[in-house]
Amino acid sequence: MQAKELQLLSRAQPFRPFVIRLADGRGVPVDHPEFMALAPTGRSAVVYGKGGAFEVIDVPLVIGLEVPNGNSRIRRKKKR
Repeated sequence: MQAKELQLLSRAQPFRPFVIRLADGRGVPVDHPEFMALAPTGRSAVVYGKGGAFEVIDVPLVIGLEVPNGNSRIRRKKKR
């Protein structure tokens, strides 16, 4: 996954909440554009959730992005 794809969804107008799918099977919801910050290098992102909790995400471990209406963009890493 490239940081550009995360950036496009987080800056979309109008914004639509989405879920970041990780390689370990977890899903991290992004409910508002101000709840996600992408590092300048694009290597990591921080997503804030309810109650002030947050999660640091290693962007290369993101396997997909899902928008709740059923649209999803999933990219699986190719085995080398």
